[in-house]
Amino acid sequence: MEAPSLETLPDLDVQRVLCVVAHPDDVEYGTSAAVAAWTSRGVEVAYLLLTGGEAGMQRPPEQTRAVRAGEQRAACAAVGVSDLTVLSHPDGMLVYSLDLRRDIARRIRQFRPDVVLTTSWEVEAPWGLNQADHRAAGLACLDAVRDADNTWVFPELAAEEGLPKWGATWFLVGGDAHPTHGVDVSGDPLERGIASLEAHAAYLADLPGHPAPRDLITGLARGAGQALGVPHAVLFRAHKLR
Repeated sequence: MEAPSLETLPDLDVQRVLCVVAHPDDVEYGTSAAVAAWTSRGVEVAYLLLTGGEAGMQRPPEQTRAVRAGEQRAACAAVGVSDLTVLSHPDGMLVYSLDLRRDIARRIRQFRPDVVLTTSWEVEAPWGLNQADHRAAGLACLDAVRDADNTWVFPELAAEEGLPKWGATWFLVGGDAHPTHGVDVSGDPLERGIASLEAHAAYLADLPGHPAPRDLITGLARGAGQALGVPHAVLFRAHKLR
């Protein structure tokens, strides 16, 4: 194996991780294997989904929302996550806004994570053109991390909801074209990450030509592992905030 070109994320002191994404299944495209690695050593991980994914299947939106919520709960269970919050912003029409930033900042102040994790907001992502909801979610999360740590932004969260400011230590971006750090997910974490994507069976069945989760996740993790010098890894662009 070639010498590693990236660093292992220094996360031994991490106790809580908040994952902020647009849809059910967004965490499962690789990142959930890192979640499994964290929860296996006692890290508490929570998911915040900004939409219910109701526009993602060829069936009535309310039916889709129920199906995807059930599949997301199963996906969470596969990697040891019990804290799942699903908001009701409109799937397919998520927009960057102060309301969206406030909702994310609220959850950061409630959960008080060491790490906040989201997905890339770039138009051109490594897998192709990035979907609009992903871009809005990532950029809003970036700004909400700062909002959550500022007394004078959304002061009503403290005054009316009893949520004082909170500053995370790390901000991680999954699916970034220029990763800086990685998490070793070799072995059981990889298997649990694969199982978490397999939990979205009804949703994946609505996507013609979608590769088998095992083939997809194993391939992604193997390539990332080469950069980290391990058999399988998940990569992030990591920003140390404090």
